[in-house]
Amino acid sequence: MMNTKSLEQANWLFKQECQFLRGVENAGDMPLFDLPEVGFIGRSNVGKSTLINGLTNRHRLARTSNTPGRTQHLNFFSLNNQLILVDMPGYGYAQAPKQLVVNWTQLICHYLENRMALRRVYLLIDSRHGLKPNDRGMMSLLDELAASYQVVLTKADKIPLKQAAAVHEQTQEQIKAYTAAYPEVIMTSSEDKRGMEQLRLAVSQFAV
Repeated sequence: MMNTKSLEQANWLFKQECQFLRGVENAGDMPLFDLPEVGFIGRSNVGKSTLINGLTNRHRLARTSNTPGRTQHLNFFSLNNQLILVDMPGYGYAQAPKQLVVNWTQLICHYLENRMALRRVYLLIDSRHGLKPNDRGMMSLLDELAASYQVVLTKADKIPLKQAAAVHEQTQEQIKAYTAAYPEVIMTSSEDKRGMEQLRLAVSQFAV
């Protein structure tokens, strides 16, 4: 059961000002903000930007697109000067130019390996498809880097409730094989707001 007071605080936090700070495409340009950070990562077109907009009760904070690969930078947002949200480039988009994919991969790896302020990564998985091989590859990388992460299933409104429950149960079982994975999977929908309060509560614990 959720702690009501903590949930109220979490919902309050995500109603406060959330400001875009900077987009970074080169590891050498990585800024320091002296605040804890949480990152959002997933396969291209998994709904990262839409989820961030939903979490913060905004429509256009993070740029969304139906075109995979739209997020090409590490985008940093300050939530009430208490927490930094990081929208990361998607992975698994084979149609992007090869060098661009290499650059994204290097940028992501540098951030995950060297960012002392990073408290947790939220790994977004499309509920319609479950874990794909490149998701497992990312999980193995996060394990290798000892980067704490939590799996978040997105787009739950796109499938029937029974199927959603099955995907949630299956994913919950699959993550047991990964050492750095937080043991609880959160299922969400930016459309019907399913799981959004639960995710806000999880993220808000890292705010100062």
